[in-house]
Amino acid sequence: MSKNIASEIKKLRKNSKFAYVGSVSEDGFPQIKCMFTIKSDDARIHYFSTNTSSKRVAQFLSNPKASVYYCNETMFKGAMFAGTMEVCKDSDTKERFWNKGDEKYYPQGVTDPDYCILKFNAESVNFYHGLSNMTLSIDEVETGNE
Repeated sequence: MSKNIASEIKKLRKNSKFAYVGSVSEDGFPQIKCMFTIKSDDARIHYFSTNTSSKRVAQFLSNPKASVYYCNETMFKGAMFAGTMEVCKDSDTKERFWNKGDEKYYPQGVTDPDYCILKFNAESVNFYHGLSNMTLSIDEVETGNE
């Protein structure tokens, strides 16, 4: 792998306003939801905010296996990360990612019990562009080495 591929994956993630987050339902079927991204410099960790009462949170608490997909539709590029999802309800994490305007979704503010952060821990990524498709470990993406 070249440093260029690692750079492309990081750039795709950085420039995406949305990500498609995959979970596994209680009956074993994949479930996909589009979510706003929260910026991070690390390809290994991805964060999302959501409602604690949501179906997705219940699914991750039951089965933490997850995927996160970022894409550039006009360039027909995509990066699908595979890993596990943690549900974070602690005040430090919630405060770290709270944004002005979030009270629209969480009326009680940062302490709203229906506000939580999803922390995705990536293990690998499958990158697609043109006719090229490759799966890389997160270590390869982080270091840019094979």
